[in-house]
Amino acid sequence: MKALKNSLRELLRYPSAVAGLASVLFFVILAIYAMISIPYSKAIELWRGGEDIWYANPKFAPPAWINFFRAKKLPVSFHVNSADGAMEKVVTPGSADTSTIKLSYTFDFEADDYPQEIMVYFTDAYKEKLPFVSISIITPDGREIRVADTAVGPQQTVRFSQQDRLVNRYGGGQQQYVMRGLFSDPKIETPTPLKGKYQLVITGTTFEAGSNIDANFVFHGLVYGLAGTDMYRRDLMVALLWGTPIALAFGLLASLGISITTLVIAAVGAWYGGWVDEIIQRITEVNMVLPFLPILIMIGTFFNRSIWTILGATILLSIFGGGIKANRAIFMQLRESPYIEAARAYGASNMRIIFQYMIPRMIPLLIPQLVSGVASFVFLEATLAVLGLGDPTLPTWGKIINDAETNGALYKGYYYWILEPAVLLMATGFGFALLGFALDRVFNPRLRGM
Repeated sequence: MKALKNSLRELLRYPSAVAGLASVLFFVILAIYAMISIPYSKAIELWRGGEDIWYANPKFAPPAWINFFRAKKLPVSFHVNSADGAMEKVVTPGSADTSTIKLSYTFDFEADDYPQEIMVYFTDAYKEKLPFVSISIITPDGREIRVADTAVGPQQTVRFSQQDRLVNRYGGGQQQYVMRGLFSDPKIETPTPLKGKYQLVITGTTFEAGSNIDANFVFHGLVYGLAGTDMYRRDLMVALLWGTPIALAFGLLASLGISITTLVIAAVGAWYGGWVDEIIQRITEVNMVLPFLPILIMIGTFFNRSIWTILGATILLSIFGGGIKANRAIFMQLRESPYIEAARAYGASNMRIIFQYMIPRMIPLLIPQLVSGVASFVFLEATLAVLGLGDPTLPTWGKIINDAETNGALYKGYYYWILEPAVLLMATGFGFALLGFALDRVFNPRLRGM
């Protein structure tokens, strides 16, 4: 414990170590938060779900915070449900088992552009007679615009841009102009958004005892949430959050597995020498000339793209690498040390000498190597995902970039789609690199003066 405290105190002397440690701790906390807030099964369900799950989100919407950096504000997406009490609901009983249900919701519209779409999803409780509803929008200047009058069945949807009366009145027969007509100031000839408070009013009539009407009001703006959405309306925050534990787990397991296994194999070869060492060295030399990334691409293409398969292949292909020869050179010196001779003299077994006398002396050199290696394997997993060889079931940073590239994000101006995971990848690599370099200075006396 005393040695650990001294090493930590020495580590904190370097500003780069403090920055790297802060970055690593941030991503560790983010990973823990992701796993607690969105359980694994839920994350997979959300990521693989289609528009039946993400219907309330607009497509290709940048994050809402970009409005802070824009002079021209974009409308922010939202949705409210009367079943949750978010809308005002008044029920007035009538005669002969009829009743009138009025749903209303007031919202501020302060944007300088028009929304993509407005929808109302109805859920009804009835036996035989369908309820009837009228939908209206009341504008800030007091105009009441009738949207639809229709009987509603269970799970029915009313899309404003598809209502004939609005298409003919505002769109000139074209649906894409309906939103502009609904939210424009009629007093200005050039289409200009009318800002202020708008009110959605839904007046429904039921014709049976116990019948009910609830509505989910969905406003598809041009921006959404903290991370934006993709082509499937998915909230990218799910993949950004869950990409953190996946990236850290892959990087840490790969680095830990390779570093420890390489250390043990090098120690065994150096201690036993002879044919054991010869076999290890020949396997290492053959493996070092094999193309690492193309082999992984072949495995992902022709065999399996599971992240566990890729992780196992990465460890197997990396064990017999340059680290074997570097560690062997150090172990060859340790083998001739006086304390090893003393261990031999009192009859210590080969395994005891290897695992209790030789390998522990290498741990100070192993720690910086292990920490620095995490970043490279995080980038490796992302690289394979960007190439379309990542695990198709997992929401990862590389998968986000792959989807963005496939859908032409750069050409269409959806820069957020690529920049968000790219920034997280760079910050992760930068944090582990800074911490690894600082640990190397602490545990390698030759580097302390640099």
